[in-house]
Amino acid sequence: MKPSIRPAVPHFSSGPCAKRPGWSVDSLKGACVGRSHRSKPGKAKLKEVIDRSVRLLGIPADYRVGIVPASDTGAVEMALWTLLGARPVDVLVWESFSQDWATDVTKQLKLADTRVLKADYGQLPDLGQVDFGRDVVFPWNGTTSGVCVPNGDWIPDTREGLAICDATSAVFAMPIPWEKLDVVTWSWQKVLGGEAAHGMLVLSPRAVARLTSYKPAWPLPKIFRLAKDGKLEEGIFKGETINTPSMLCVEDQLDALAWAEGLGGLPALIARSRANLAAIEAWQATSAWCGFLAADPAIRSSTSICVKITDPSVADQAAVASQMVALLDKEGVAVDLGAYRAAPPGLRIWGGATVETSDVEALLPWLDWAFATARG
Repeated sequence: MKPSIRPAVPHFSSGPCAKRPGWSVDSLKGACVGRSHRSKPGKAKLKEVIDRSVRLLGIPADYRVGIVPASDTGAVEMALWTLLGARPVDVLVWESFSQDWATDVTKQLKLADTRVLKADYGQLPDLGQVDFGRDVVFPWNGTTSGVCVPNGDWIPDTREGLAICDATSAVFAMPIPWEKLDVVTWSWQKVLGGEAAHGMLVLSPRAVARLTSYKPAWPLPKIFRLAKDGKLEEGIFKGETINTPSMLCVEDQLDALAWAEGLGGLPALIARSRANLAAIEAWQATSAWCGFLAADPAIRSSTSICVKITDPSVADQAAVASQMVALLDKEGVAVDLGAYRAAPPGLRIWGGATVETSDVEALLPWLDWAFATARG
């Protein structure tokens, strides 16, 4: 039977993600609009985003943090184009975005001495095979596979290469061992539910040393230039963005950061995301038709939670999953729930900190109803 209780907020998209509970457009009233982002109040707002992010996440004081163009993709591309080429490279691939980074390294930058360590969706590559004498590029959390690295223990403190980490669907929801990483990127529109088009770039002292001592053999467009004449462009890490940011998006991010601080900071954010995963795990344990794409709980994401149809009587899983998504959307119960276009057929439920566990719990009976209806 069709359930009687609906999620209060049906937003389960994996990006852009649900806004924080209680959000409204009134949250943006203090935005520095109609002013230059280079004005004194404009730069102060941008610097405040950086400073509050550093405090909330516990980023080391000697790391540089900047706001960059083009979301997480822009931040990753900046790192790849400006830092790689000095050493051989290992790229870890287990879903679509990490495959994009491998394509950049092998087919765009065309770095000859590159190893691509690849695993199927739902799994991780063998982390013991990674060589940190080389630069290493990897996602912390595979947004389109629901698979994350279990921790940072596999990354040596004595590494010679740089650890370059796309952490966009992990930051603010999972513990990040900053000292193990040299480059970390994320976007505002993930765990804190911010707006699109702005990325964050974190550089360790080792990454800064690479930037100021190494010049790539290829030309760099303006929005990629982090150093000039052997010196870091320090303004980028003080709120002086390379291109024009949206001050409405900046205000929205400040609102999200204030909400996170009011909850109790990073531990509270992590706990909210884990509670969402726990609710789905408890439901899945008794399900006759649903399984996790990440079978191993140790590497299962608490944000991009990917599930698949395991009922052997379903011959066309893609068709049933697609019909389930359409049914849930039509009912106004869950929107944007489909698996990523390059991923195996199934559902992807965002479990980041802005999603209320009560909404996840209300969604689960609807998944059973949608499956029964779609299967016929």
